[in-house]
Amino acid sequence: MRLFAAVLPPDPAVAELGLAVDRLRGMPGAERLRWTGRDGWHFTLAFMGEVDEHLVPELRVRLARAAHRTEQFTLRLHQGGRFGRRALWAGAAGGLDGMRLLAERADAAARRSGIDMDEHRGYHAHLTIARAREDADLRPYVEALDDFEGTPWPVAELALVRSNLPGGSVPGAQPRYEVVESWPLKPAG
Repeated sequence: MRLFAAVLPPDPAVAELGLAVDRLRGMPGAERLRWTGRDGWHFTLAFMGEVDEHLVPELRVRLARAAHRTEQFTLRLHQGGRFGRRALWAGAAGGLDGMRLLAERADAAARRSGIDMDEHRGYHAHLTIARAREDADLRPYVEALDDFEGTPWPVAELALVRSNLPGGSVPGAQPRYEVVESWPLKPAG
């Protein structure tokens, strides 16, 4: 199974960002970008890649423990950014310390479950909204998101998500995401 741990924004937050992305899609050159589907928008906390099924029960136990140890926090979608000339993303603001802590705990849960994780890097909260097949000037899109400020929402759970890659060579096909399980975070208090 191809798995990752994530925070999933609620429908109202997705709708707010969707309106901003709709405007971006009308900008010159937008047709050359591959826009991600709203139903797949998420904040990846720990990408695990292909995971042997025999490791999943231990992973579930450890992710549940990580969630129960982490207090709920408030997040909002905020502005945008890019990774080089290939990925356009929406950012986050608010409880970023809580998000980083949850990401670290999800990464540690995967490692302790026996999953071979990539080199550990500092966590940067982002939600990918478009990718370029070849180098593209993404700065105008980032600038168009400068004023974007979503409504805050409480992050109340950690999700384990399965990524089902598209089969064949269908142009523009995107992965399909399915929540395997989710666990509540500790109530703030």
